Amino acid sequence: MNILITNDDGVHAPGIKALKQALAPIARVTVIAPLEERSTTGHTLTLDHPLRMVEIEKDIYGCSGYPADCTLMGLAQVMKDNKPDLVISGINRGANLGQDVYYSGTAAGAREAVFHNVPGISVSLVLEFGNSKQKPCYDIAGTWIRKIVEAGFHRDLPPLHMLNVNVPNIEKPKGAQLTTLGVRRYSEEVATREDFRGRPYFWVGGVYEGHTNAPGSDCQSVELGYVSISPLNLLGQSSEELDTWAQRVSKL
Repeated sequence: MNILITNDDGVHAPGIKALKQALAPIARVTVIAPLEERSTTGHTLTLDHPLRMVEIEKDIYGCSGYPADCTLMGLAQVMKDNKPDLVISGINRGANLGQDVYYSGTAAGAREAVFHNVPGISVSLVLEFGNSKQKPCYDIAGTWIRKIVEAGFHRDLPPLHMLNVNVPNIEKPKGAQLTTLGVRRYSEEVATREDFRGRPYFWVGGVYEGHTNAPGSDCQSVELGYVSISPLNLLGQSSEELDTWAQRVSKL
């Protein structure tokens, strides 16, 4: 296989190194990732200034842009004559569960691939909030993503669908579960402070306050010790409740 990997933690992050190591026995792996951390940048593309690439070593490139830029550079430039069979973004340091996928640069790296008809998988390691002393089990996450690739789930995805994978940070996950997106809760605080000239400035922050206990959700699955595998429809998915709106909308 030919696999392109990217991330939003930066080309030198331990998660992307672990991902490359896990996939190297089954594929030719090319790495194109940001030269600096680009977490929570969503699906940003660099349109207002040039992108620059640095070849760090063979098949490993640093890019001045964002995760979606990195995927695009792989498809349109670095690998244009040897198109990847799959793009994997990660291993992210921290969860990308529930609505957080819309903020995630990690998810954007995989989503950009799908927009260009290449299967995409994002993978994140779910670390405990506020525990800076915990050891990230990137090798465990790498083993699981290799299992998922070898099982060929990416080949069976419908058009404009990607996989979002979250691995609990434990030595022995109980297994894997197919999940839907849950809902995470944050305090959504915006702190007001003053600089030395007395001018106000703001920090967007807030504290994680848990998640809704929806059965079958990615949040609950990881909390129970399972690897969460969520197929995401990138065009959105109409629920049964919204289907009943059709007649009402037609009368507007």
